[in-house]
Amino acid sequence: MNTTDIAERLLATARAMSAQGLNRGTAGNASVRLDDGALVITPSGLPFDRCEAADMVVLDADGRMRGRRKASSEWRIHYDIYRARPDVGAILHAHPPFATALACHRRPIPAFHYMIARFGGADVRCADYHTFGSQALSNAALVALHDRSACLLANHGMVVAGRDLDHTLALAVEFEALCQHYLLACQLGQPVLLDGADMDEVLDRFGSYGQQPG
Repeated sequence: MNTTDIAERLLATARAMSAQGLNRGTAGNASVRLDDGALVITPSGLPFDRCEAADMVVLDADGRMRGRRKASSEWRIHYDIYRARPDVGAILHAHPPFATALACHRRPIPAFHYMIARFGGADVRCADYHTFGSQALSNAALVALHDRSACLLANHGMVVAGRDLDHTLALAVEFEALCQHYLLACQLGQPVLLDGADMDEVLDRFGSYGQQPG
């Protein structure tokens, strides 16, 4: 696909974030990697339902922006994840209610449910707090995302990284549901956690779960 087609798909994904309850107003952002090492990212401060594909911003491999709009204030997180993680093809950042509630308590999510393994390990980490749009926040997100496909950002929201736009959106929806489940479970007290052996077995099974990419 050419860049225009990719921008159209990115805009559709950004609008789906709102439709799925992951985002409201101008909060949140999404991006997709291009073959040449560049990326296309949503613009800063524009509601997605008022955007056009031409409002999406290209960020070159050297960090230069191209387009008629300014890139999302969180472009550094996207740029740095792509540089550090060749397995990642798309990234989504949002402030959905349940993930954000946990992030505001700076609580990582332990192995209370086997689906935690869907995100790469026996827990989902919460990155340290730093001001939005800062290099320090991007650095903290990279640490929290090591060997993971999702993390919380303290007092902020979530970041999810996947193979492509469809995969990343699906992961984000699952992650928000898991955050809801954890919050509900905590209302009854401390959930019973799965042990290391249990999670190792689940992680092994997830290696061949579902329709694997060709």
